[in-house]
Amino acid sequence: TGFGTYPGRKRGAVHPQTVSFPCPACQRDVDLGERGLGSLFRNLTLERVVERYRQTINISAAIMCQFCKPPQLEATKGCTECKSSFCNECFKLYHPWGTQKAQHEPTPPTLTFRPKGLMCPEHKEEVTHYCKTCQRLVCQLCRVRRTHTSHKITPVLSAYQALREKLTKSLAYILSSQDTVQTQIAELEETVKHTEV
Repeated sequence: TGFGTYPGRKRGAVHPQTVSFPCPACQRDVDLGERGLGSLFRNLTLERVVERYRQTINISAAIMCQFCKPPQLEATKGCTECKSSFCNECFKLYHPWGTQKAQHEPTPPTLTFRPKGLMCPEHKEEVTHYCKTCQRLVCQLCRVRRTHTSHKITPVLSAYQALREKLTKSLAYILSSQDTVQTQIAELEETVKHTEV
């Protein structure tokens, strides 16, 4: 072993590492090979179509403030908690300093407010999986990158249910042994009093 190695390949590795990615349509894992996402081709035509579509949306659909009296101003901020779009003045008016609403995080204005999921700090994408090896939430891009290649990764929901069951059992054990501990404490206090006398 060790002969025929080249830069980037581990010595003695019998099988090259492969990266799998869930198919967006059927959710089955697809083997992307040793290079992972780097081996896929970019669809430049589709990228241009998406970019043009985004530009036409930005031009044609100006979102108006939902709280202005006529004439309405164009919205500059949105609030996921309030599920509304605001101009600067109305945002300040409805989110005054020193109140709970002042804690609301402004977002870009929109007409459809989706609940904000947990976001990956590295890729700014919604987390969808849990890496059992690292014990952290990961997004689709994290899952495909080399750092989590050989790790045990499960969907967030199944990881949540497993951790919830584990915590429930631990809590039940603690609560069931609480009476025993209280009894032992009372006995020790009685022994201390008896010893003092």
